[in-house]
Amino acid sequence: MSSERVNLAQELHDGIAQDLVGLGFSIDAIIAHCTDQTSKEELRKIRFRISESIEKVRKELHALREPAASFVDQSVPDRKYQLERVLSEILLNIQEHSKATVLRIEISDNGIGGAHQKEGHFGLIGVQERIKNLNGDITIESSHHGTIIGIRVALDG
Repeated sequence: MSSERVNLAQELHDGIAQDLVGLGFSIDAIIAHCTDQTSKEELRKIRFRISESIEKVRKELHALREPAASFVDQSVPDRKYQLERVLSEILLNIQEHSKATVLRIEISDNGIGGAHQKEGHFGLIGVQERIKNLNGDITIESSHHGTIIGIRVALDG
C-alpha cells in the first residue's frame, strides 16, 4: 500500500471526515431546539446532505486503503463505482439546476432477465420500498431478452 495513499486517507479521516461529523452534530443540536417547522425541515435536508457527504468520504477512504496493486493491475475501472458517480452527479445537477417537477429514469440491459422477487432476497423489495417512500412508481419488465426498469418520482414536494 502506497504511503502517500495512506497519508491521504489519514488526512481525509482526521480532517474533512471529522469536520463533517462535527457539522452533523451541530445541525442535530439546532434541529432539537428549533420550533419553526419550515426551518426544521430545511435543516433536516442539510443534515441529510451532510450524511451523504460523510458516506462519500468514507468510500474514498476505503478505496485509498485498498492495496495499490488492485489499482495498478485493474485494466477496467470499477464500472459500478464509476456509474454510481455519474448518476449521482446527474441527479445532483437535476436537483440544483433543472427546476424539474418529475424525474423519470429508465435502465435497461440485454441480459437473461430474471429480475423478480425471490424468497430470501431483498434487493428488489428494498428498491421498490425506497421508490414508494419517495411517492414514486417503479415498473420492472424482465424476460429472456433482458430487463427494463422504469422509475418515476415527483420532485415538487
